[in-house]
Amino acid sequence: MSTTFELSRYQDPSIVQRVLHNAKTVAVVGLSANELRASYFVGFYLKRHGYRVIPVNPKETEILGEPSYPSIADVPEPIDIVNVFRAPAALPQIAEQAVAAKAGNLWCQFTVINEEGGRIAEEGGMSVIMDRCIKVEHARYVGRMHWLGFNTHRITSVRGGIQ
Repeated sequence: MSTTFELSRYQDPSIVQRVLHNAKTVAVVGLSANELRASYFVGFYLKRHGYRVIPVNPKETEILGEPSYPSIADVPEPIDIVNVFRAPAALPQIAEQAVAAKAGNLWCQFTVINEEGGRIAEEGGMSVIMDRCIKVEHARYVGRMHWLGFNTHRITSVRGGIQ
């Protein structure tokens, strides 16, 4: 294992764009049935924008009108993206399940950063995106950013010219 973890290698814009443009099915690990949770909002957004969303949450039977599965291993169909809304410590196990399921990509939401999980997924042939929100990146690269402002390919709360 390397002594210095380079998070930026998991944030390559060309990989982000390729993953978003080629995926059709997203398994959301940690998808909540609570409409106030970020995972629910992201799942709703992805579904609204044409992705097949598969909830993965052992505490729920259905979310967003879709059956919820206890784990990635229980999902009975191919998965393009495993999107993770779990604590970083859970990532190695989730990565192992994603590799076993032959998922194409592992996408870890903001603050879901785990070097071992990234390594497991990469060694299993997956593309890995880490510490990025799939909804924000979709909005940025698919032209939906105009909901929040101009599509500048940069997200900031600082307005030009105002200090």
